[in-house]
Amino acid sequence: MSFQDAIKVCLQKYADFSGNAKRPEFWWWIVFCIIISAVLNMILPIIGGVFSLAVLLPSLSVGARRLHDTGRSGWWQLIGITGIGVLVLIFFWAQKGKS
Repeated sequence: MSFQDAIKVCLQKYADFSGNAKRPEFWWWIVFCIIISAVLNMILPIIGGVFSLAVLLPSLSVGARRLHDTGRSGWWQLIGITGIGVLVLIFFWAQKGKS
């Protein structure tokens, strides 16, 4: 999956928490969010904050779909609230999918 395809799919399924997301789709979305957020925060931090808030729901949905692809529930994202939980989520998201 290309960078543009991944962004398009994530925006089309912005609130779809069912189904699966392959590794390229998830990681290209994360790269897109980090780059755009960094650029916007350098220009005007308030715009970067608005962008981060705007991509929160699509990020949660692609994260849940990625967890589904590894055979886990999307609710596992709740462990990201803790510091060590983020590392566990990165480990889960990086694993090869079951489907």
